[in-house]
Amino acid sequence: MTRGYRALLAGINLDIKPGELWQLTGPNGSGKTSLLRAIAGLIRVGVSGTIDRPETLLFQGHAPGLKGLLTPVENLQSHPGGLIDAESDRVREALAAVGLLTSLNTPVMQLSAGQQRRVGLARLWLSKSSLWLLDEPFTAIDRQGTTLLEDKLRSHCERGGAVVFTSHQDGKFGANLNQLELADYAAR
Repeated sequence: MTRGYRALLAGINLDIKPGELWQLTGPNGSGKTSLLRAIAGLIRVGVSGTIDRPETLLFQGHAPGLKGLLTPVENLQSHPGGLIDAESDRVREALAAVGLLTSLNTPVMQLSAGQQRRVGLARLWLSKSSLWLLDEPFTAIDRQGTTLLEDKLRSHCERGGAVVFTSHQDGKFGANLNQLELADYAAR
């Protein structure tokens, strides 16, 4: 895989099966985000071989992808992708699940970084997609939010979904976690 004129990765063969949880690891600049975005079909990098993906998937980038002037409810109701169930009752339930019930009508720009991250992650509670691609989902999340997110990822996989995420943090997934260390596939 190349980005621009720079070769990033070589020899990766990743087969993500239902029920699997994968963490892409490696130092900054090793290609974690580029690989995740290539799997999602969001960038056209130099890929030899093929990438097969489901028709619908949920991609959550490193930035939460929110509009600051909109409330959490409005942001979730206007999200265009990932088979999001945007009915108002479901949106309220998702925001309650991530601990934001008291912030439903607050413009997102007035929320803390962690609260903004939780708004973005509430999409997981609304998604009907089987494959979730998450770039640094644990950034700016407190310990309680981290535990909540770990539980959500585990339950998605237990129901037959699959998750691929990048993170510099060690999660508490035990034997259920598959890791792909990108430093092992650095192009030479």
